[in-house]
Amino acid sequence: MKIQVLGSGCPTCKKLFEITQKAVSEMGMKEKVEYITDISKIVEMEVMQSPVLVVDGKPMTGFTPDIEKIKSLIKGK
Repeated sequence: MKIQVLGSGCPTCKKLFEITQKAVSEMGMKEKVEYITDISKIVEMEVMQSPVLVVDGKPMTGFTPDIEKIKSLIKGK
């Protein structure tokens, strides 16, 4: 499974990255969460807003501080 957070590097983007890392850890997963700030890569993925949680190449959600929702999105991909 490939888990990514796309963002510009703003505080909100960093927060989604941190929450996603915590969710993955709490779920006992070994996957690393990749943090992508390269705008050209974000545009290539056809994402027009940030931050965005992406699981296996599929954009899931924008920013949410709800760790349980992030866990649900990762599980239900």
